[in-house]
Amino acid sequence: MDTETFDYVIVGGGTAGCVLASRLAMASDASVLMLEAGGSDLRPMVQLPIGYARLLFDRGVNWLYETEPDAGLGGRRSFWPRGKVLGGSGSINAMVYMRGLPHDFEDWRAMGNIGWGYEDVLPYFKRAEDHDNGDPRYHGRGGPIHVTDVSRDVHPICHRYLAACEALGFQATPDFNGAQGEGVGIYQINTRSGSRSSSANEHLRKARRRRNLEVRTKSLTTRLTFEGKRASGVRYLRGGIEHAVTARRQLILCGGAINTPQLLQLSGVGDGARLQAMGIQPVHDSPAVGRNLQDHLAVSYFYGSTLPTLNDQLGPFFGKVRAALRYLATRRGPLAMSVNQGGGFVRSDPAQAVPNLQLYFNPVSYTRTPLTERKLLSPDPFSAFLISFNACRPTSRGELHIVSADPAAAPAIRPNYLSTQHDLDEARAGCRLLRRIAATQPLADIITGELYPEPHVRTDDDLLEDFRQRADTVYHPTCTARMGTDPRESVVDARLRVHGLENLRIIDASVFPTVTSGNTNAPTVMVAEKGAAMLIEDMGS
Repeated sequence: MDTETFDYVIVGGGTAGCVLASRLAMASDASVLMLEAGGSDLRPMVQLPIGYARLLFDRGVNWLYETEPDAGLGGRRSFWPRGKVLGGSGSINAMVYMRGLPHDFEDWRAMGNIGWGYEDVLPYFKRAEDHDNGDPRYHGRGGPIHVTDVSRDVHPICHRYLAACEALGFQATPDFNGAQGEGVGIYQINTRSGSRSSSANEHLRKARRRRNLEVRTKSLTTRLTFEGKRASGVRYLRGGIEHAVTARRQLILCGGAINTPQLLQLSGVGDGARLQAMGIQPVHDSPAVGRNLQDHLAVSYFYGSTLPTLNDQLGPFFGKVRAALRYLATRRGPLAMSVNQGGGFVRSDPAQAVPNLQLYFNPVSYTRTPLTERKLLSPDPFSAFLISFNACRPTSRGELHIVSADPAAAPAIRPNYLSTQHDLDEARAGCRLLRRIAATQPLADIITGELYPEPHVRTDDDLLEDFRQRADTVYHPTCTARMGTDPRESVVDARLRVHGLENLRIIDASVFPTVTSGNTNAPTVMVAEKGAAMLIEDMGS
């Protein structure tokens, strides 16, 4: 087969890949190729903010992964949607803009990752931003990705929820990503003028005008190629035909926390003994590939309401019409937002050194349809809302591994949820806190009753069992090719170079040393911005 050559080859056109492709193409005349297994993001439900729930089960934009049965969830499997489209999971997520808390990055640096402390990464968060009105000490203006303050548009009962949290002693914060990350408040989101503000929209759209950037969609990378310990290129399938491409300067993996370790293992980089047992000749023994998997696990409590909620706006036909007309006229309203409107970062008890729980408030509910049928425009036919939480920094560690040498076969994903006493304790504490919030005025004043988990669930054991039966991922898998100093315990170094191999970098959420305290899209963008700066710096060396 013919082989093409580019200076830089990027595997994966997701959140990180789009940032990287744009920055590299704009920095010089070096040739850049980006390969994406999915297709275009120019779909109405991708661009419409509230359309994201329609994408959770859309095979056209989603890998539709499922975990192995997990003992921590009572033997249940967990559904893991991941973006298979330009923009990746940033094109199908709920758009909450949350960087994580400063101590997350201080911990990264303390683990030996020099250059990844909070003050080190802050400039890259700012570089990525076009923020509505943030404090310039913490926020950027004029960057690619827009951050919208939706506080004037949130549902009115959101303020009752926040007032109840404050009555419990939790401080209010106007900006989780500013001077005071701890507390409760309104989540900012990644939208621009009522449309999704993703790295595909904001980075890639402009960069594709450059002649030195080529983007190929519907291109499934099947393996990396090596010359000894040097990564030379990739093989990929497009239209049923295998193609080969070589990377003159650098090959960069941006497949995310699932696809990046999967591709490494398919290519002979991973636990050598396990790969040999599957008939794959090891190129480099790196046992950390696919291990150290971390994720956020959440549960929701549902409450009936005496006041109207989004159920009353988005459920009836004419309510949908009014919401659509408002959106078309003003680009505002419920269709222009996420339903994750309020929440915060709090300590379950004063003994906690840092916030250990993330809270969410949704002025909408879905109690009569299973997860596979839920749509944000078809909520319960009565007034209700939900409150939820997840532990910020779980200590359980999972893994993923390929099940065959077939690149089209999904890997086995084993989250290993609730496998530490720390995580069990935080699950109980979070459940108790949700009940305390619901019992506090002024939120308690409008509650007609608890719909789930139901009042008979009272003891710590009851709460934990309910958590096992109903909790699920909030779609934040990370750390499967983590950054660190020990090649046996990590996959990349602090400059994102794969230990023991040449010409190969990983720049995506798989390199997080530990999961951040909040939503993971914004820190993934930061990793891509910092990784791009490293590559551009190398251009001049």
